[in-house]
Amino acid sequence: MEIKETKIKTFQASIFIGLEYGYTQKQINENLVIESLSELQKQLSAEKNIFLSASVSKTNIVLNDQNEQHLKIDFINYPKFPLDENIFKDEVLIIGKELMKQFEQNRILIIYTDETIMLEKSEEIDPRIRSE
Repeated sequence: MEIKETKIKTFQASIFIGLEYGYTQKQINENLVIESLSELQKQLSAEKNIFLSASVSKTNIVLNDQNEQHLKIDFINYPKFPLDENIFKDEVLIIGKELMKQFEQNRILIIYTDETIMLEKSEEIDPRIRSE
């Protein structure tokens, strides 16, 4: 059996999204985020013929007294469906903004191979970070 190798330029992105609505401590079911991501992927495939597979893992963001569950959504430039870097970044950003709206996030991070973008609705900070 012959194995074919496909090489492309590496770039990736990660979206970090909290699992609570705003700073309410009201939990978001992670499956809702995954379902929403899947719907956004289906739209992207149908409308633009773009396929962005994602790896989703649970993580915690810790800062002072804040210890909040998050999902980390990782995207790569997948060799089966390679994209131009600018298109890749633009589409990940669109997904990040849509998830931010749907799940009432004040702030999310998108980390690309070469830059980090913080999306922010207000200057408000989680009160647990500034607890005395």
